[in-house]
Formats: sequence, C-alpha cells, structure tokens
Amino acid sequence: MEALTHFMNDTVEFYRWSLTIADKRVEKWPMMSSPAPTLAISCLYLLFLWAGPKYMQNREPFQLRKTLIVYNFSMVILNFYIAKELLLGARAAGYSYLCQPVSYSNDVNEVRIASALWWYYISKGVEYLDTVFFILRKKINQVSFLHVYHHCTMFILWWIGIKWVPGGQSFFGAGINSSIHVLMYGYYGLAAFGPKIQKFLWWKKYLTIIQMIQFHVTIGHAGHSLYTGCPFPAWMQWALIGYAVTFIILFGNFYYQTYRRTPRLAHKAAKPVTNGVSMETNGYNKLQEVEENGQKQQKKGRAKRE
Repeated sequence: MEALTHFMNDTVEFYRWSLTIADKRVEKWPMMSSPAPTLAISCLYLLFLWAGPKYMQNREPFQLRKTLIVYNFSMVILNFYIAKELLLGARAAGYSYLCQPVSYSNDVNEVRIASALWWYYISKGVEYLDTVFFILRKKINQVSFLHVYHHCTMFILWWIGIKWVPGGQSFFGAGINSSIHVLMYGYYGLAAFGPKIQKFLWWKKYLTIIQMIQFHVTIGHAGHSLYTGCPFPAWMQWALIGYAVTFIILFGNFYYQTYRRTPRLAHKAAKPVTNGVSMETNGYNKLQEVEENGQKQQKKGRAKRE
C-alpha cells in the first residue's frame, strides 16, 4: 500500500512539473486547462459501449440515414478545413517537412497551426459518434477492438499533443491523417445514400491501404528526425513510432482477414468498409434494402394471386 501511495504522489508531482513546460498559448483554450474533460468524455464513451448494446437489445435498430449523410459530410468539411489550415499555415511559416522544431511564439502563423491542431484534437472526440451510430443501428459486431482502440486513444493522446507540442512536426501527421479522413468520410457519406450510389464505390479497400501507407510514412518521418537529431521532442517521436507500429499490426490483420483470407464470393457479398476497421459502413445498409425490396415484391405477388 505504501508503494502505491508513493507511486501516486510521484505521478502527481511529475504532472505538476510537466505543466511548467506545457504550451502557455493553449492553456485557456476549451478542454485544454485540464485532462479531466477529455478523460470524462472517454469514460462516457466506454460506458456507452457497455450500456448501449444492453439498451438496444430488445429494440428495433435506428436507420439514421439522413443523420449519417449530414454527419459524414460535416466531417468531410471539418477535416478539409484542418488539412487546409495546416498546409497554408505551414507554408506561410516556412516549415520544413523533414525537421521542424516547435515554436511557442505568438506569431500569427504559429497560432494558426496550433489552432488547426486543436480542431484536429476536437475532431477525434466527435468521431466517437461513429461507434454511437453503430450501436444505435445494432451493428454491434462491427465495434471491434481496433475500432475502439483507434477512437479512444486518438482523442486522449492528441490532448497530450496539443498541451505540449501544438506545432512543429505535429502538423505533418495531422495533415496527412485529416486529408485521408476527407476521403474516408466522403466515402461513408456517399455510401449512406444507398445502393444507387454504393455500386460505384469500388475503391473501399484502398482506404485501408492508404491508412497503412500513412503509418509507414509516419514511422519513417519520425525515425528520420531521431536519426538526424532534429530538435523536436524525442519522447513524442518514440511514442509516435510505437503507436504507429500497433496500428500497422492491427490494420494489417484486418486487411488480411478481410481481403486476403475471406473467400472471393464472400467478399463480393460483403458490405462497404468503415473507418478501415470493419466490413460495415456507417452509412446505409445495402443488403438490408435489398431484403426489404424482396419482401415488398413477395407481398405484391401474394396480393395478385389472391
């Protein structure tokens, strides 16, 4: 018990010390004065993962078709804004794509980049709704470990990123990821329109491939910075490499199970991919509509015979 008390005290002291080197510019920004709001939202998310399926167990699934269309295209707009702000801000500030230390100045371009990264962090909290929609639509089997791990850790870890390094090389990974999310949520938004659009969405598996390429680029970028001695916090570079490796393993396993191991016929009958972590889209269910149309035709046939 005494060892646990010492550990807790040391942890609190370390956190207090770390605040002395945190970025003062973001201290009073929404959600940034304390980790409590981020952790509270994440705990509510995990609670919903447990309570949501129980609540929906004896209820009909929600369709949420219009809601999904609005949500997905809103995420396209948000991620496009983030990517645009990071690109234009980095160019205006003269950023290097290979080695860029963090500047904690109040230069207009540095603050612009920090603000865009803050929006990127917020977007990771909004993405919790992906899981909420799955559960409300009773697609519980699509809420995989990879899905939950990806959503929960990104929101928490990017609070740390914004608190201590909202600039410098942080723009690189966030810029790539937000650009990919423009494509991803664009895909989900189109898929939400139903079968008439879904038949043109042949490129779903390439979203997963692009994501895996992103993780390899991230590792290479961070490794280059460490090798060349770039004056960007080494602790974040190592953490980023370790984090990316976990995604390569998890996404690689998903890709193999979905597109390599699954028989070709089963793959053809599969539903669109969402967030690179399942064979379901957070848009409209194509096979469900086919089944509904089949039931309607059967009813019409019975009516004619009668």
